[in-house]
Amino acid sequence: MSGSGQSSAPGPSTGSSARAAVHETEHSVVFLVGDRAYKLHKPAGDSATRAGREQSCRQEVELSRRLAPRTYLGVATVTDPAGQPCEHLVVMQRMPEEQRLTTLVRRGEPLATGIRLLARELAEFHAVAARGEAVTSQGSRDVMRAQWRATLDRARTSIGAETLVTIEKLIDEFLTSRAALFDRRIAEGRIVDGHGDLLADNIFRTGETFQVLGGPDLGVRARSLDGLNDVALLAADLEQLGAADLATLLVGAYTEYAGDPAPPALWHHFLAYRALSLAADPRRPARQLARMALDHLRAGAVRLILVCGGPASGKSTLSTALGLRLGATVLSTDRVRAQLAGSAAVPAVAVYPELLRQAGERLGLGETVILDASWSHPEHRLAARVVAARTHSRLVALQCWAPAATTVHRLAHRTGKASGRPLGGTAEMNPWPDTYRVLTAGTPDDALVQALAVIWEESQ
Repeated sequence: MSGSGQSSAPGPSTGSSARAAVHETEHSVVFLVGDRAYKLHKPAGDSATRAGREQSCRQEVELSRRLAPRTYLGVATVTDPAGQPCEHLVVMQRMPEEQRLTTLVRRGEPLATGIRLLARELAEFHAVAARGEAVTSQGSRDVMRAQWRATLDRARTSIGAETLVTIEKLIDEFLTSRAALFDRRIAEGRIVDGHGDLLADNIFRTGETFQVLGGPDLGVRARSLDGLNDVALLAADLEQLGAADLATLLVGAYTEYAGDPAPPALWHHFLAYRALSLAADPRRPARQLARMALDHLRAGAVRLILVCGGPASGKSTLSTALGLRLGATVLSTDRVRAQLAGSAAVPAVAVYPELLRQAGERLGLGETVILDASWSHPEHRLAARVVAARTHSRLVALQCWAPAATTVHRLAHRTGKASGRPLGGTAEMNPWPDTYRVLTAGTPDDALVQALAVIWEESQ
């Protein structure tokens, strides 16, 4: 057997790594011998011929070295007794089984530091990954819908019908009005030739960080995806392993290092997609993963939240707190009025239409939007309902209320607040039976807890 490609010195091996073993997958057979692993590609498709298998081995080494340059040592050629080439093998440094990420998670080892380092490595990998038309074409909303459809078909026999119907409804609700979101991701260069199979089984701890090995042989279409979607597979895998805190850390750290302003709704959507794709694997707990997918789809529902109330009712305080907790955009009539004040072309009476125009634009980009206003007139509420329906967003109306003594006290002690003439107070408000009253006489946290309870209940 002869070898080709750059080789690095083998690392230390443990007793378990020294034993010989054979592992077979759908696409390959891996022979573990000493501190080496030899991967044989099965004859199928482009690998049907020896020349094709040689090419696929070389391509695997080239692609896998993007994340694990010291692990993939090259391609070995197997010769027959006459010295003629008869097969080709990918040669890898054998990784210790006890350092596999799946094993580490199940042992409950502290992994937060390593996960943050891994998130940074993946962000750097995606930053320099190949792009181009063939890659970016796989990032559209319509491609995402087709991928969902294929995933649902594979998982259909393993998931309860009622759960499946709800999942399909929530998928359609999110995707129908979000073409602009996916178009923006393409325009921002977020669609990359990534890894495509970031599973805990393919990742090993080496020192403080991790080595990411290549997964099954994936074509360029399967590897072409949103970087956040790439990471979401590992996050879903970690969550299913019982490490939801590590999954949250991974996504948060990745978006931080990648400078990715993705709305929470998008990464919840990708996590749901990846959870359901794992459910199609018969070795996985399908119903648990389907429930995970459902939970993420509900958490990622795009919402238009109207926060109303009179002067000093606490609506601005609640709006700000909700925005921070939900990762949502907060818009207010005060802000829009200030924007319009310098424009002679737009009259002041256009405050609500402009407020709702801005909200509709952001809802289409997958952002939950909180509108801080009095909402005292029915025509404005109806217009908000129309925007929510047009963008397939959940409408939630919260009415802030505090006793008169509380609001009088607040007004008396308010200083430095820039606002125009109020657009209606509590006394002026027409009956609005669809609102949920939030008592704001207590602490801001008390009001936030009440509001979140309503929002989560509306998500069910």
